[in-house]
Amino acid sequence: MSLPNSSAPGIRLRSDGKPILCYVTDRRSLLAAPQLDLIQPLLEKIAANAAAGVDWIQLREKDLLARQSASLVRQVLDRVSKQGSRSKSATRIIVNDRLDVALAEQAGGVHLGENSLPVDEAKHLLLSSPAAQTPARDFIVGVSCHSPEAAKSAASSGADYIFFGPVFATPSKAAYGGPQGLDRLAQVCSFVNIPVLAIGGITLANVSSCLSAGASGIAAIRVFQDAADPSALVRDIRHQNF
Repeated sequence: MSLPNSSAPGIRLRSDGKPILCYVTDRRSLLAAPQLDLIQPLLEKIAANAAAGVDWIQLREKDLLARQSASLVRQVLDRVSKQGSRSKSATRIIVNDRLDVALAEQAGGVHLGENSLPVDEAKHLLLSSPAAQTPARDFIVGVSCHSPEAAKSAASSGADYIFFGPVFATPSKAAYGGPQGLDRLAQVCSFVNIPVLAIGGITLANVSSCLSAGASGIAAIRVFQDAADPSALVRDIRHQNF
């Protein structure tokens, strides 16, 4: 299978052309015993998914204060770097919304919502901020989009990639309206020349449909977070689609 967006400039994708797999975290929905602090179970899930070969992990813990978010990023980067030293392919860590935290902690990117800091401003800060110790060429800026118009705007503003959805029905994306469907996903993929990752209601059964529509990969919370065996899940996705 050929991924139409896999050679977009400005972003390092998988050299083997396989789809990007992105685990989006949500510690509040972890299948863990109730406890006051869910950071440790979250770190264990992140480590397991990194070891399994998930390409990106987006830290989407919106309720954390800046100091707490920074601490989480540091702990995650430490664990993932250890995984990378063993696998020779460290997972990229992307911070949701908090560009300041992402830059200060030298994460691999930031993911912005449609109503967050504009992409062009984020890019300017990346180039000019004293905190931007990660080389700009290795720091990516992505945007969540829920319409073809928003996707085209994000791409023209310099986004490195797009999350588009919800493609399928999912409770976590209900606030963004009904499912967009595969036809709309295909339309967005044809409109932009940067990677589009499908999000919203993603399951092992529908990954192939998203990739056939032109997506360069998938992003999901539960399919990765609830997997009893993340390594088997990643193998199944890779085997199913290549």
